[in-house]
Amino acid sequence: MKKFLTKEVKIALTAICAVVLLFFGINFLKGINLFKKHNVYYVKFSDVTGLEVSNAVYSNGFPVGIVRSIDYDFAQSQGIKVMIEVDDRLRIPQGSYAELKSALLGGTTMNVVLGQASQFLKPGDTFTGGPEQGLMARFGELAPQVETLMPKLDSILSAVNLIMNDPALMQTLHNTADITANLKTTTAQLNGLMKNDLPALMAQVNEVGKNTASLTQKLNEVDYATTISNVNKTLQEVNALTASLESKINSKEGSLGLMLNDKELYMNLSGTMQSANNLLQDLKEHPKRYVNVSVFGRKSRD
Repeated sequence: MKKFLTKEVKIALTAICAVVLLFFGINFLKGINLFKKHNVYYVKFSDVTGLEVSNAVYSNGFPVGIVRSIDYDFAQSQGIKVMIEVDDRLRIPQGSYAELKSALLGGTTMNVVLGQASQFLKPGDTFTGGPEQGLMARFGELAPQVETLMPKLDSILSAVNLIMNDPALMQTLHNTADITANLKTTTAQLNGLMKNDLPALMAQVNEVGKNTASLTQKLNEVDYATTISNVNKTLQEVNALTASLESKINSKEGSLGLMLNDKELYMNLSGTMQSANNLLQDLKEHPKRYVNVSVFGRKSRD
């Protein structure tokens, strides 16, 4: 045994241990945990500028793996295939894609954007990737639509400029200012009315309400049945008096009945009135026939 552990063997074992420790140390510094289970997936890119082996792979900002290899498809020229190694607990849904994001201090990281599908990719499957869809990239996609809208926007601005230069608009603004001033004055007057006149008016309304309540109370105290009975009795007496007068007028026993019903008396009264009228007319025309006037002189006394 002592012969087996010679100086050369010890040096060889030491070298092997150093290599193993160096291997684990380098992988540890790269963030690779050799004792942890991983799943391998492939991502196709058309451009991997800045991406290097051992770069970190993130998902929602959390490190989930590293880049293991970057290979160019020389045979079919279908882009670049990147092999990533991620935690076996990470399940990548179908429809997921990878984005390459440039770090602030240099370098490139990969961010896996998980899809919303209910089915998942199997280890060894391939999904697509590309550059991060930043603001400038999205603006580039919207540029054709913006270019299409430019003529319409120019027409709208021309119409707005025409409206703004219209004198009627300035007059409308002046009128609006006048209306605002009038509204301010009206509001002040209304506030004065609410402060001074309205309390007095409400006091009068309250007084009227009290009088109305008093009148209603008095009306409730009135005996309507007795009052109506008295009114009916009075009407009956008036009807009886009217009937009595009518019967007396129609009868020939009283003076009024005789005057109204005796035709001969009516004719005599009519003739007498006619004779009196003729006498007055003749008196007016021939007064000397009825009046004799004598004028005597006064004798003087001695």
